[in-house]
Amino acid sequence: MLVKEFRVILPVTVEEYQVAQLYSVAEASKNETGGGEGVEVLKNEPFDNYPLLGNRFSSGQYTYKIYHLKSKVPGYIRILAPEGSLEVHEEAWNAYPYCRTIISNPGYMKKNFIVSIETLHAPDVGTLDNAHELTGEKLRIRDVVPIDISNDPVKTSDYKADEDPIKFKSEKTGRGPLIGPEWWKKCDPVMTCYKLVTCEFKWFGLQSRVERFIQDVERRLFTNFHRQVFCWTDRWHGMTMEDIRRLEDKTKAELDKEGTGEADDSVLPGGMDASRLRQGGQVTGGDIQGKELSV
Repeated sequence: MLVKEFRVILPVTVEEYQVAQLYSVAEASKNETGGGEGVEVLKNEPFDNYPLLGNRFSSGQYTYKIYHLKSKVPGYIRILAPEGSLEVHEEAWNAYPYCRTIISNPGYMKKNFIVSIETLHAPDVGTLDNAHELTGEKLRIRDVVPIDISNDPVKTSDYKADEDPIKFKSEKTGRGPLIGPEWWKKCDPVMTCYKLVTCEFKWFGLQSRVERFIQDVERRLFTNFHRQVFCWTDRWHGMTMEDIRRLEDKTKAELDKEGTGEADDSVLPGGMDASRLRQGGQVTGGDIQGKELSV
């Protein structure tokens, strides 16, 4: 088991981030879908009486997705993995400002693979020592990893000039560009996403390597996603939650029609029929928030 807590500071309010995140997830889902791979949304509905973070939160929005990842994993995993095993299920409970995402592969790995992403959003600059109230072994092995969306390096293949916080200035809010080693000290508002990622991959000879790979993927996703969140400020600023729900419904319809419409039935976990899954409406998994794998 490998446990890392990523801390992402952003120049937005906690209230603004709720809209910003949901907007950006919907847009990213569309961008990641194509050629039979991407994101399939099966459920998006309210939940209640589901205790989270010591019962501090218990109601919100539940989503269930399938991520089609065949082209997004290292070659050595593609060689070893049987057909159908490279689909990841994601279940997410969004009780904002707290969210929990569980990623699994029930069709093949079952209980031997799980990624948990728990996020608390707070109006500070990453100063909470134990935001997720960890105890015992999990607290002892936790590794805290700050993410600087402006100064941390990104892969050349990920870089986009219009998603560079050093260059972006919001016309609507006047925020940005984010310049300097501690740009957040000059920002108001400011907040932090405390993202606790716990991954476990039980496969002899591969466990440590795959768990490190997953954590590296999460860091890359969190970095790129939150660069987009900030640089898309003028797209989401001023939107309401009602606007977001309409966007999510539209995105789901587009993904159902275009994203996985040509996928072979045998690719789905457990040999499930793809068309029947889409008719059912929603699927669960984990925070790949890995975009998600989950943001």
